[in-house]
Amino acid sequence: MSIKLGVSPIAWANDDMPELGAETTVETILAEAAAIGFTGVELGGRFPRDAARLGPMLARERLALIGGWWSTHLLAQPLAAEVEALHGHLRLLKALGSSVFIAAECTGAVHGDRGRAMSARPRLDADDWAELGARMSALAAYAAEQGLAFAYHFHLGTVVEDQDDLDRFLDTTTDTVGLVVDTGHAALGGIDATRLIRDHPRRVAHVHAKDVRGDVARRIRAEGRSFLDGVLGGMFTAPGDGDLDFAAVMRALADISYDGWIVEEAEQDPTRADPLTYGRLGFATLKRAAGAAGLAPAPAAMESHR
Repeated sequence: MSIKLGVSPIAWANDDMPELGAETTVETILAEAAAIGFTGVELGGRFPRDAARLGPMLARERLALIGGWWSTHLLAQPLAAEVEALHGHLRLLKALGSSVFIAAECTGAVHGDRGRAMSARPRLDADDWAELGARMSALAAYAAEQGLAFAYHFHLGTVVEDQDDLDRFLDTTTDTVGLVVDTGHAALGGIDATRLIRDHPRRVAHVHAKDVRGDVARRIRAEGRSFLDGVLGGMFTAPGDGDLDFAAVMRALADISYDGWIVEEAEQDPTRADPLTYGRLGFATLKRAAGAAGLAPAPAAMESHR
C-alpha cells in the first residue's frame, strides 16, 4: 500500500492571523515544502486563485495541489447559495487536479476570533443537526459529481468539535460525507483518531497529521482563552514533537488500506518554530511511522500542473 505525504502552508503563513509569516512569499513556502520531501501542498490563503499563475509555480517545485479549506455556512444560507459561493474555489481545485474538497461548517464558529474563548463555540439542537446533515450530504454529493472526494473537517471552536458532536454528525449525514481525520483536533476534542479510523473506514477521506502539547491546550482552556491564543501558545506542533503516537495512527490507516494524502498541518508562530526545521521533523516522523506500518510514500502525479 502507498500513501502520499503533503503539507499545509499554515506553518509558514497563517490565514487566521495574517501577521504570522507576513513576510514569507508563496515561492518560499513551495520551495521549502519540496526541499523537505513533500509531494503536495494544500491551498493557502495567499496563493494565487488563477490556475494559470499557480499551476506553473507548483510545477516548478513538482508539487501537487491537494485541496483547500472551504468554510461552509449551511446553517445560515440555503444550499444553492453555498454552491454559488464556492464555484471559484472549486474551479481552481479542478483545474489543478485536486482530489479532495475540504470543508467545515463555520456558522457561529469562534476559532478565528482571538477575542472569544474556545468554550464559546456554537452548539446545535436536534433540528439544527438534521438541517446541517441534510445540507452537508447534498453538498458532498455535488462535490462527488464534480469529481472530488468530500472531506469534512471537525475543528475546535466549531459546531463539530467533540465526540458527541461527531456522533451526531455521522448519524445525520450520508457516507458521501467523508472526514478529514485531523489528529490534533481529534486529540484536543476528545476524539480517538485511531478508533475513528477503524470504526468508520468508509468515511476516512483525508488525513491531517498534527501533534499536540496537551499541557498547553489545558492551560488555554482553563484560562478561558481563544483558539488563536492556543496556536500562539504552542498547543499544536509538528508530528514527533508532542504527545501523539503516529505509529498507531499509521497502523490504523494501514488496517483500512488507506491510500490517500497524509498532510502535515502544524500551525505555530513561525518566528518561534522555524517551518523548515519543524517540517523536516514532521516529515521524518510520518515517513518512518508509515514505513513501519507498510504504507510506502509515493510521488504525486504532476501532469495536471503542466
